[in-house]
Amino acid sequence: MRHAQDAVRWRKSSYSSDQGQCVEIAETSNHQVAVRDSKNPHGPTLLVSATAFADFVSAAAARAL
Repeated sequence: MRHAQDAVRWRKSSYSSDQGQCVEIAETSNHQVAVRDSKNPHGPTLLVSATAFADFVSAAAARAL
């Protein structure tokens, strides 16, 4: 069985610093978003639907204002 991190292109937020204290995300071929800890790239990966991730980002942005 392949892991989500084997087949995707990971990226960090443009707001991330070089301190290594961030998460990375990747879009999978089955319309999910994979999320992982940048300090542990071979560790666990959280998979959520693209819709759920978009809702999370919208809610987080609304609370940051």
